[in-house]
Amino acid sequence: MDAHDDYDSPWKEAVEVMLPEFMAFYFPDAAAHIDWQQPHRFLDQELQQIMPDAESGKRVVDKLAEVMLLNGDSQWVYIHIEIQSQRDNAFAERMYCYHYRIFDRYQRPVASFAILADNHPHWRPAHYQSSVLGCHQRLDFPIAKLLDYASQETGLLASENPFALVTLAHLHTRRTRGQDRQRYRTKRRLLLLLAGRQWERQRIIQLFRVIDWLMTLPPVLNQQLRREVANQGGPTVKFLSVFERHAIDEAAREALAQGIVQGESVLLARMLTRRFGPLPTEVQTRLTSASSSQLEHWADRILDAASLDEVFG
Repeated sequence: MDAHDDYDSPWKEAVEVMLPEFMAFYFPDAAAHIDWQQPHRFLDQELQQIMPDAESGKRVVDKLAEVMLLNGDSQWVYIHIEIQSQRDNAFAERMYCYHYRIFDRYQRPVASFAILADNHPHWRPAHYQSSVLGCHQRLDFPIAKLLDYASQETGLLASENPFALVTLAHLHTRRTRGQDRQRYRTKRRLLLLLAGRQWERQRIIQLFRVIDWLMTLPPVLNQQLRREVANQGGPTVKFLSVFERHAIDEAAREALAQGIVQGESVLLARMLTRRFGPLPTEVQTRLTSASSSQLEHWADRILDAASLDEVFG
């Protein structure tokens, strides 16, 4: 995995904001028995208490959600989702242990699901069993192997389920390790495809965040991609605020280590550079000599301004 690749954050957000679509795409049979008209609830803190010994670095993310079934008896059940990024010989046993712990905690039916996001096509753990002295126990759990979708790109591109694009982004992120230019071209293609979808604005922005997180690029290429996407016009303009938010977050982390006014100046300079490109010497001088209130005033104008003149006008 490249040092700058981040699989955890995008998958976690994708599952949290689009759980019905996630289940419908990877586990349609199970999804058909869930009453999605009823609100579902994630139990992240409870999951951490149930799994205090979980090893770090071996999975992408695991989630626990409370959902209601369509069987007419108003029964709440728990679904445990684990997205595994690396081959692990103890994975099936861990699925069994967590399945039992969740049941023991809530005394309610539990369904466990696994997304296998690794690079080993023949590694497909789908059950755990043990036997001793005539006692037998076994857990079978549904799995979805992301590598299986690698040959289905045409269908994924045509799919209306947002997790088709998430799957493509994940596969291309792995495929383009160390190939920033190739990743740039693929990411651009997926973003423009996303922009053309007739989905709600919020859904498009959510998916943009997921793809942008997965398909990380060096800052220079990311800035170039932002400009190219922005120049397309139309629905792609809605992506700009997300690009700028990432620029703000990155700059803020650096600014924390500096003096307040100096940090604000550095932060604003980074934001302006991301938005409009290299800054003229005159602008740099104004930033370094400005007061905190001036810097704040200019910062408020950045996202709506079309040029440096509008920021400083």
